[in-house]
This record gives sequence, C-alpha cells and structure tokens, in this order.
Amino acid sequence: MTQVGANSLGTRKTLDVNGKTYAYYSLKAASEKFGDVARLPHSMKVLLENMLRFEDEGFTVGESHVKAIVDWQNDPKTGNEIQYRPARVLLQDFTGVPCVVDLAAMRDAIGKLGGDTAKINPQVPVNLVIDHSVMVDEFGHPQAMEMNMDLEYQRNAERYDFLKWGAKSLENFSAVPPGTGICHQVNLEHIGKCVWSSEDQNGELVAYPDTCVGTDSHTTMINGLGVLGWGVGGIEAEAAMLGQPISMLIPEVAGFRLDGKLAEGVTATDLVLTCVQMLREHGVVGRFVEFYGPGVANLSLADRATIANMAPEYGATCGFFGIDDKTLDYMRLTGRDEDTIALVEAYAKDQGMWFTPDAEPIFSSTLQLDMASVVPSLAGPKRPQDKVALPEVDELFNYDLKSVYGKDAPERVDVDGKDHDVGDGDVVIAAITSCTNTSNPDVLIAAGLVARKAREKGLAPKPWVKTSLAPGSQVVTDYLVKSGLQEDLDAIGFDLVGYGCTTCIGNSGPLAPPISKAINENDLVAASVLSGNRNFEGRVSPDVRANFLASPPLVVAYALKGTVTQDITDTPIGQDQRGDDVMLADLWPSNQEIADHRAANIDRDMFVSRYADVYKGDEHWQAINVEASDTYNWNPSSTYIANPPYFDGMGMEPEPIADIVGAKPLAVLGDSVTTDHISPAGSIKEDSPAGEYLIEHQVPKKEFNSYGSRRGNHEVMMRGTFANIRIRNEMVPGVEGGFTTYDGEQMPIYDAAMKHQADGTPLVVIGGKEYGTGSSRDWAAKGTILLGVRAVIVESYERIHRSNLIGMGVLPLQFKDGEGRESLGLGGDDTFTIKGLDSLTPGQDVEVEVTHGDGSTASFIAKCRIDTANEMEYYRNGGILHYVLRKLAA
Repeated sequence: MTQVGANSLGTRKTLDVNGKTYAYYSLKAASEKFGDVARLPHSMKVLLENMLRFEDEGFTVGESHVKAIVDWQNDPKTGNEIQYRPARVLLQDFTGVPCVVDLAAMRDAIGKLGGDTAKINPQVPVNLVIDHSVMVDEFGHPQAMEMNMDLEYQRNAERYDFLKWGAKSLENFSAVPPGTGICHQVNLEHIGKCVWSSEDQNGELVAYPDTCVGTDSHTTMINGLGVLGWGVGGIEAEAAMLGQPISMLIPEVAGFRLDGKLAEGVTATDLVLTCVQMLREHGVVGRFVEFYGPGVANLSLADRATIANMAPEYGATCGFFGIDDKTLDYMRLTGRDEDTIALVEAYAKDQGMWFTPDAEPIFSSTLQLDMASVVPSLAGPKRPQDKVALPEVDELFNYDLKSVYGKDAPERVDVDGKDHDVGDGDVVIAAITSCTNTSNPDVLIAAGLVARKAREKGLAPKPWVKTSLAPGSQVVTDYLVKSGLQEDLDAIGFDLVGYGCTTCIGNSGPLAPPISKAINENDLVAASVLSGNRNFEGRVSPDVRANFLASPPLVVAYALKGTVTQDITDTPIGQDQRGDDVMLADLWPSNQEIADHRAANIDRDMFVSRYADVYKGDEHWQAINVEASDTYNWNPSSTYIANPPYFDGMGMEPEPIADIVGAKPLAVLGDSVTTDHISPAGSIKEDSPAGEYLIEHQVPKKEFNSYGSRRGNHEVMMRGTFANIRIRNEMVPGVEGGFTTYDGEQMPIYDAAMKHQADGTPLVVIGGKEYGTGSSRDWAAKGTILLGVRAVIVESYERIHRSNLIGMGVLPLQFKDGEGRESLGLGGDDTFTIKGLDSLTPGQDVEVEVTHGDGSTASFIAKCRIDTANEMEYYRNGGILHYVLRKLAA
C-alpha cells in the first residue's frame, strides 16, 4: 500500500485516464522546481520519480537526492548514494527457496529476540516462479515432458511442500507452480505492467512506474517492456521484501545507439551476441545501458527483451528500452486489460517516458551499431562475450583444441555397443532452452521451419546428439502446435521436455552412458550448442568442455550436422533421400516465412487462456497439502531444507568490527571466476564433500539431484562452495576442481576450511579481474562466509556478487590499479593481516600486511569496496539480514 506524505516537494499531481483519476509524481513539476529533466535517460527518469515519491512519503530520501539526479545531466558520472525502492520482487525456485528459508529462520530469530513474527512478511508483492528444477532426463519421445515432470516432483517434494507453506503463510507472496514457464518470460508476458497503481492510506489511487528486482540475474529481461529491473542477490532481495531500500550510487548510463535493421537471415540472437561483445569491450560493469536511436523502432518487443535479458552477460546493471507503440501492442497481444494499457500510454507521455526514435538523451558514454552489419554468429566456447562469426567456428574450435588441449587433430573413438563413433568437437547436446531465446517467437518459428525443411529432406540428428526443447512459456507450445511446427520438431528429436531453464542452468540431464564413457575415458573435448545465455565452464554438463550459444534455428542445424569441427556454412549438413548434399542455406527460412507464420498462429486468446489460472498448477501441485503457520516446523532429517546458522547467538547489538589477523588463503584464483565456479548449480559428484554428506544421510546417488535444488540446506551448499569441477586454484597447480592445501597437504576446499576453522584461523580468497561474474547467486556469498572466509581481495568485482559478499558480512577489497596477486607476489603460503577495520568507511584505503612463506614481510594498500553508508551498516551488523532483523526486533 502506498502511503501519503504532505506533498512536501509539491510534485504530486493528478492524471485522468478512462474515467479514473490517479495521483502521480510529476516530472514536469520537478523540472519547474529543480531544473529541466527532458534529456535525462528514461531509466534515470524512473529513478527520479522514485526519489520524488518516497521523499514525499516521509522515507529517508532527501531533496538532495532529487537534485543530484537532476544535476547528473551536467556531469553524467557515478554520483551520490540514493535509496531506491522497487515496486516488487521476482524470485525463482533455486534462489527463492533459500529466500523463504531465511524468512522462516528470521521468524524464529525475531521471536527469540522478543519481537513479533508477523513483522517478517513481504511488504511489496513477491512472485516466485518454479522453473529451475526440471531436468532433461527423458528426451526425444512424446512422453518426455510428462515423465520429466513426474521425476521433478519426486525429487523436489520437500522443496515444493516448503514453497507451498510459504505461499500460504507469507503475505504478499505468490508461487507459480512447476511446468508453467520461466520466471522472466512469465514476468514479461503476464506479471509486468509498465505502470503500477495501488491505493494509498486515504484510498486514493496512485500511479507509478513498474519496477522490480529479482533473485535471478536475467531479471533484466523486463527492461525490454520499459520496466526498470535487475538482478540482486537473494540476501538483498529479502531486505527489499522487508521494506528496506536498495542502497546504490547514482549510476553512469551508457547510451547504445541502434541504426538500420537486421539483414535477411539474421536473428535477434545474432544481434544480442554482437551487443554483448561490444558492451564488454566498452566496459559497462555497474552501469545502466539504455538503447536509443531509429533502429530501436525496427525491433519487436521480443527482440528488445532478448537484448535486455543478456545485460548480465555484457556486465551492465540493466539494458533499458523506453515505452512506445510496440510496447502497447505487446501488452494488448499478451492479454493485459485496456485500462492498464491506456494508463501506460497516458502516464509515459505525460512523464516524458515515451520513446521517440530521434531523441538524444544525455549519456555518460555512447556507442553505435548499424544492425545491418550483424552476421550470423555463435559465442563460445567458454564465455558469452566471445562472439564468433558462423564460418569461423570450426577454425576457433580446432585452434583451441591444439592450443588449449594439446591435440594435433580431432580424435574419434568407437562407442561401446553402438554402430557409431564420437570425437572431439562432436555436438553431444543441442538444446533449445532459456528465457533469452524461447521468449522470442521469431527464433522459435525459425527453428520449427528449419526442422520442417530437414524433415522433408529426410535428415535426422546425429546419433550422439541429445536434443531437447524447453520453452519459457506454455504459449510457445500453443503456437508451435497450431502452426504444425511442433510435429516437425518432434520428428527430428526436439520433443517438448518441460517448461523451465533446463540445459541453460545445467539441468541438461545425463548423457547416454556409452557416450559419457567414451568422452571421459578418452578425454574428448565434446561440445554443446544451446540457445541459452551462459556457457561457463562446468555449467552445461560435466561431460562437455566446449559450449556454444546460438539461435534456436542454429541449434537445430548443429544437431543435424553433429560437429563444430567443420564450417556449417559451406559443408553439407547431411544428405537427402536421393543422396544429394543439403546445405544450411537449403534449410534456412526467409524473414517473410517467419513473419507469415507469426501473424497466422499467435493471438491474444492464447495468453489469456494460459494465464487465467497461473497459480493453480496441475494435479501434482494441487495434491500438495500443507497448512499455514507462523513459524516453520523444521524437519531435522531433511537434506533439502534446514534452519541456517546465520542468526545463532545473535544479540540486539552487533559485535565491534576487529582487524582480520593472521588470515590464510583458502584459494588463489585467476580472472573471470564466475559464481558458477564459486557455487555450482549442476550435478553433485559422489566423491565430493557434498556427495559424501548425502551418502552419510542415506541419500542414494540417483537421488542427489543438483546443487541448485539443494540450496535450502546449508550443509550441502557450504560443502559445494568452490567445488566446480573446472575451477583452478593456483595453490594446487595443474589440478582442476575444488581443491586447496592445508599445511602442504592437498585436500578438498571444504575439508581444509573446516581444519582452519578448528584452528581458529580466518581465511581470505585472492583473485583477479571480473570476480563473481554471472548469476546473482546468493550462495556464492553464503558459502564463502560459512567456510570462514572473512575477506576477498581481487582486481575487480561484478556488481551483484560484491553486494552479496557485503550482505553476508564478508569484506570485499580491491587491489589498486595496476596491482594484483602476480605483481605483488602473493601465493598460498602467505599470511594476511588487514588493519584499520574498526574505523572503516566506504571506499577507504586499507593496509594489508603480508608475511610470505619464507618469513619475509611486505604490505600493500587495497580499496574497501563497501561503496555506500548503508552497505557499511550492513557490514558492521554482520550482514544485511542481521541489520534488518535487529531493526524489526527493536
């Protein structure tokens, strides 16, 4: 509920739309008082409205924050700290389960502190979409979807019981059941409104921009609809749920000018991979990116959402598109009511938030792309920003095969019990997956048309390829079925396997045992091609080292081709029934074919029907019978849900911050260490500490499930921290996986951490550039603190992980420019003392004393990457949840 203040800034006005009167906070009125805001980027106008509204409602914002955003136009650089309050929060089940676990734990803890459990409730709307748990166990046959759903419910019964308890016991909390879609596509197609409205305490209707934060980094997808949103860690999201502001610095905004339009045969996937590469080179970590220029008008809403979705891959906080007629058309198509659409148009135009192609806002920096220059591409084999033009994929792979893996030529080996072989560069996984691409009808239809033409010519995927289709929405199935394209996809192995993230999140399921055996026994460098957004090492499958991102029609093409070692553009895909070569060009649909299918087969009724009972679920969900309660009844034998230890022994006052003395390194890491490296989401190895824990608790290997599904149990997750099979700790040269040393002995990182903890020795992690890139994974920070790591010292951070570390009470330090572990000669034998923490301030220089293994000493200065006063309060309290809990209990 919106609260009304005394209209202290004089910007509260009224707007009449379709016979309704809305109060709103006028940017025109703000211009009269503080200065013209016409050339502010649209995303900054959203922040300005937020400052006006919450200052007027009596929150600690301050007129100075309003003035700072207006004055940003004069010097568009990172500016003052502001307190931003999003309208709502979006969760998915991998990150949502630990959020609800923490809320349940906070209800227990506030009771022990003498507070009221009812205070632990979301203060803003929270939508949780269960999309991350379905695995591709079954594929390539008509019953795959049903069988995978059955397995999903069997594996995740405890988690789903718990989430249904949350939906019944927490206010302002809704759960979208499994098998519905991916959270970002559900957000785009149904939840997002562009302009939100709610009654204030006097019953007056107040209109304001729809804004959100989410516990998935790809929450940024909603920016394609003109809704400002980005990913945060689960810890920060919980604070936002409980009424705490997002503490942030006024960001820089990079303007990305788009001109022209895409050429024939080029997809939105090719465009976004190009944008990712350009923006990574430009450098936009921690910045907003806003797209402008005449080319934007040539992009469909789905194309814009594709580009906005991959903001984490280009490192930005968000990739924003303004509201225009295409926004309204999309809202109408997807079933939004006419009153909402009318409000969006009237509000956006009145507030100067309506996009016009010829506008030239003020930006911190700009870059430009003529979309006609974009060519069909893949990205890989390890990072989304490593775009490679289609004819060069084979050259890149064969070069890597030699330079990285030391093989002179691709090796091929026989597969036991099969009449085929398998080799380096063979595509063993071809997956149409992820929110990025399955939300875009044009590329899904293109994939179906490639399948249709391949079917007509008698082509089939190679026998070593695992194929799957996992859309982000049930509406995708409706239009593929209506057009007949699903039959064609089924005919070449791309049967529906479920609605969820699947392969993109690492839930690719096992390869056929003979294929897996051939790969691992012969150290083959197998490949995957997926229409996802992430291809980090060890993410897609433990059997696959080279992972390429591609458009859905190219996923189909590579399944037919079966390898990345040959140029797919000028060597045959296969042979038709007459034995004639079939080339990629023979299968590729024209832009007009795609447009005709879209126009004929997608309508508003599909969306209205599919979302009419979106929270009801199927018979599996409806059969879950749990009762609401103030506190959760923890099951001490559960290996899925456990009461975390964060609040054990916590008092009403935080302990004073003391220097970190005599800390030992737990890991010394290189550049681009991702949150997947720190806290993997995929399969659990039997001989890992997490696997051993599960076996000790009578969980058979076939029921291990994944790390992502077990994020409600801290015992599993702390054992999985730094346990990625591809992580490389420089303390154990030449060794891949989660290992380190303790007193010179090599052992798993978890085991060493427990020995250091028993010794009373604090720990540090040393790293390189882009530390914590990737998913907004709160367990990458939670696991770090539970292992006893007190500080992380690296060359640079990705935005979300830095916030998460602070949110769990871990000190993020950054080497000075030009310095790092190598130039300072830091290694695994060193001991570190970090001084001056009792008087720490945001951005302060901190002295770090080092005692090397040979007894010599040195020191260096690092920058404290606690950037704001609010973050400092969180750190001093031992984390953001402790801060909130003390505040609510008081």
